[in-house]
Amino acid sequence: MTSIEVKSRSRSLKSYSSNELTTKSLVDELIEELSADNHISRHRLRLTRAENGKQIPLVADKTFAQNGIPENETNIQLYVKDLGPQISWRTVFVVEYFGPFVFHVLFYNIASLYGVKPYGHTRTQTLAFWMVLLHFAKREYETLFVHKFSNATMPAFNIFKNSSHYWILSGFNLAYFVYAPVGKHTGFLGSLFHVNQLPEWAQYSLVALWAFAELSNFKTHKILSSLRSKDNKKYVIPYGYGFDLVSCPNYFFESLSWFAYALLVGNWSAWIFLFVSTGQMWLWAVKKHKRYLKTFGDEYKKLKRKIFVPFVV
Repeated sequence: MTSIEVKSRSRSLKSYSSNELTTKSLVDELIEELSADNHISRHRLRLTRAENGKQIPLVADKTFAQNGIPENETNIQLYVKDLGPQISWRTVFVVEYFGPFVFHVLFYNIASLYGVKPYGHTRTQTLAFWMVLLHFAKREYETLFVHKFSNATMPAFNIFKNSSHYWILSGFNLAYFVYAPVGKHTGFLGSLFHVNQLPEWAQYSLVALWAFAELSNFKTHKILSSLRSKDNKKYVIPYGYGFDLVSCPNYFFESLSWFAYALLVGNWSAWIFLFVSTGQMWLWAVKKHKRYLKTFGDEYKKLKRKIFVPFVV
C-alpha cells in the first residue's frame, strides 16, 4: 500500500491524503481526486515534489515512477498549489488575433478618426488592409481547426499581456499610421504617416511573395498538427516542406510574410512590428532547436538543419 500525503501551498486548497494509488498510477488520477476534494478546476492545480530545496512539477500524463519517484516508495510527500483562474489557450489566441480586425476595420473605414471627410485610399493602403485581414483570418482558422496545444490552459490574467502584441503593435500601431489620408501631414508628421507608392509591378510582386509565405506557413502548421494527432505532448521530428532545411520553417515563413508587407507599405510601424515579432520568433526557434537536439541527440544533429533561415542560421 502506498501512502500519498499532499501538503497545500495555497490558502484556497486543503491538504490531502490518499491510500488508493501506487507509484504505477498516473499523476492525473491524484489531480482528479484533489480537484473533487477542493471543488476546484483540475487545470488550476500544480503538483510538485521537493528535491534539493526546489519544487519539481509532476507531469500529469506520466506515472509517479516516471516522474522520478522510486517504484518501491511507500510514503510519498507531495505539494499542491492553486495557479488561480485559468483560461484555455485556444481562447487566448482567438482573442489575440481579433484585435487587429477591430483597429484595421475602424481606421480604414472611418475617416473621422483622422479628423477628415471620407477619402479614397491608395492601392498600397487597400492591399495592406486586405493582407492584414487575410493573415489574421488565417490565424483564427488555424487556432480553431489546426493547432493542437500541449497545455490546456494558462493564467487568465496573462491574456492582457499576450494580447498587447497583436492589439497594439499589429492592431492600432499599423492601422493608424498606414491608413491615414495621403498628403494630410507634412514635415516630421509626414514621415510618420508615409506609405510607399511603388510601381504596380512591384506592389503585386510583393503581394505574391506575401501569399507564398502565408500559404507556406499554413502548410507547416498542418504538418506540425499532424504530428500530434494522437499525443499532444509527445515530441516527434518533423519532416517535409521547409523542415528539411530549418527547425522552425513556420517562424521563417511568418517573418517572410511580414517582410513583404513592410516592403510594400514602407511605414516605420510595419518595420517595428517586423523586428519585434521576428526577434520573438527567433528566441522561440532557438529554444525549440535546442529541445530537438536534447531530445533526439545525434539523430537530429546529423540532419544539419539551420535554426531559422535556410542555409544561413
